[in-house]
Amino acid sequence: MITQDPDRLTVPPDGRSHSEQPRWRQDFPIEWAQDNYVSRRDFTRFMVLTSLAFVVGQFVILFQSILRRNQGEPPRQEIASVNEIPVGSSQVFHYPNERTPSILVRLDESTFVAYEQQCTHLACPVIPQPETGHLHCPCHEGVFDLHTGQPLAGPPRRPLARVKLEVQAGKIYAAGVEEAFA
Repeated sequence: MITQDPDRLTVPPDGRSHSEQPRWRQDFPIEWAQDNYVSRRDFTRFMVLTSLAFVVGQFVILFQSILRRNQGEPPRQEIASVNEIPVGSSQVFHYPNERTPSILVRLDESTFVAYEQQCTHLACPVIPQPETGHLHCPCHEGVFDLHTGQPLAGPPRRPLARVKLEVQAGKIYAAGVEEAFA
C-alpha cells in the first residue's frame, strides 16, 4: 500500500480538513488538478467587482473635478518681489493650495510666466529650461513650451495649467489658475 502525506491530500471544495473528510476520501486520496483552477463563478465575481471598482473610481474623479471647478477663483497670493527673480531663473511656490506646486519663470525684464509644476501626463514635476524655451518632464521626456504651456513632445497631450499673474508695486502676485484644455 502506498502511503501519502495527509497534508498533501487535496481538499474538495467544501473546505473540510483531512480528518473531517468521508472515509472513502481518506482511503482513496486523489489529487485533483481542478483544485488549482478558479471556478467560472469566482472568476466572474472577481471581474464584476473589479469592473465596478473602476467605474466607481471614474465617478469619484469626475465628482472631484466638478467640485474643483465650482470653488471659484483662489485668493490672490504674493509670490516674490520682481528684484528677487533674475532674468532666466525660476522660483517654486505653492498655489492655489499647499498641495499644488507651481513654478514662476522670468523670461525677460518685463515678462513672467507661471504654471502648475505637475506634468499633465503623470504629475511628475516639470523643470524649466529658459535657455531652450522649454519646460522638461524627466519622467517620460515630455516637453512643454515655456511661453504657452502647450505640449511639444513626449506623452503629455494636455497643456500645463497656467497661473494668472499680476505685477503691482514691484511685487508678483498669483491671481488664479487657467485650466488649459487641449
